[in-house]
Amino acid sequence: MAPRPESIALPAHTARPIVSALGRLASLMLPGPMEAWLRRWRLGDAPVPPGHVRFGDLRRLTPMSSAFGFDRGQPVDRYYIEAFLGRNAADIRGRVLEVGDATYTRRFGGQLVSRSDVLHVRDGNPHATIVADLAHGDAIPSGAFDCVILTQTLHLVYDVRAAAATLRRILAPHGTCLITVPGISQIDPGTWRDSWYWAFTPVSLRRVLAESFGTSVNVHSFGNVLTASAFLYGLSASELTSEELAVGDASYPVIVAARASVGK
Repeated sequence: MAPRPESIALPAHTARPIVSALGRLASLMLPGPMEAWLRRWRLGDAPVPPGHVRFGDLRRLTPMSSAFGFDRGQPVDRYYIEAFLGRNAADIRGRVLEVGDATYTRRFGGQLVSRSDVLHVRDGNPHATIVADLAHGDAIPSGAFDCVILTQTLHLVYDVRAAAATLRRILAPHGTCLITVPGISQIDPGTWRDSWYWAFTPVSLRRVLAESFGTSVNVHSFGNVLTASAFLYGLSASELTSEELAVGDASYPVIVAARASVGK
């Protein structure tokens, strides 16, 4: 019995020239609207009629990973977080405060860092040099830090306005705070489940930071419908292409990132 057409799989190096040739032929022979649809289909952007969507491995009620994809590789949100910090690595200098541990301080600051501090909300973290709640922050010195790295933390603080005010207070003149928060995300099933208060949009993060930092706030979102879906399923960044990860769609923010700075 001959195989069904959809079961025939061509090697990628064979399929690409064939698809490309068919596309060029279609542009010459097909009516404009049909040729435009075929072009969108080749790019994966054509609408699929109801009832014809193929869910494949994604037709399931549980994620591939409930640990944000850490057990499959680098999580999608971490890919974006590290891309954001890489773009702003020059800000990670002097005395730097990071939450939880100093991983990103060392990785992106390197020799530019003269002193590294670690903030944690509770006693017991062996890396912590300061134990304090950002909403109060009395134990954090004012005007002390040239950079604060605050990745995936602000959503765990109920009083985000107070936390933003603390961040402004503890920064030194010309200091910068590099902030990331979840947009489209699962909720942590473990340690932070009961203090996971918020998800952010670019508008909400900009507005809450502007109350303390004024106009010195730049906000950017990362993600698109594919990467957001992959993240919710617990897939890793390595299971997507760099081209897919690079596309930004403000309607589907996996993370929202902000650079907030102070003057003299």
